[in-house]
Amino acid sequence: MRIRFSKRGDLRFVGHHDLARIVERLFRRAGVRPAYSQGFHPKPRFNFPSALALGIEGVREVLEVELAEPMTGEELAARLAPHAIPGLEFRSVEVLPPSAPPARVKRVVYCLEVPAERQAAVQARLREITSSAAFSIHRPAKGKTFELREWVEELSLDGGVLRMILRVDPQGSLHPREVLAAMGLADLESQGVPLVRADVELFS
Repeated sequence: MRIRFSKRGDLRFVGHHDLARIVERLFRRAGVRPAYSQGFHPKPRFNFPSALALGIEGVREVLEVELAEPMTGEELAARLAPHAIPGLEFRSVEVLPPSAPPARVKRVVYCLEVPAERQAAVQARLREITSSAAFSIHRPAKGKTFELREWVEELSLDGGVLRMILRVDPQGSLHPREVLAAMGLADLESQGVPLVRADVELFS
């Protein structure tokens, strides 16, 4: 099963590993048995192809789970929904063929509301990035340098909302907060403006 879910509100302050435990307990309360791995320490076959960083809201997150018993997507959704905690919403359930490979993330979409008084500065920064021959983002801790335009497929401000589409690669990718820092917006989250991952796009 491939489940699309939302993680909103105060639930964004729950880390990925804690979220995985919450989902496992939720399945148990709903009476849905996931399949388990083999070995000395069997674990439920849950797969989150892209963990959501602490403090970021997610609108269309992805969870894949292998069940121990056959079930339709509608039945699974109906059994899980009554047990969802505040901030967690199951949006859709897709039944995958048994031979389907694990999901691979192609790109991710983030949005951030920009206060009206700072939008002019953001537009100026966007023009600067667009007109520059190169715009590098440094990651000193790992000694890496990223060329922003190789990893950011879209960076725009429309209706007061900054939208960024980041390419995902197995070798690494930019973090949205690195892009916010480059835009001079790193402080907005601490002021209570949530960074939202609006979509996780998968390879078909």
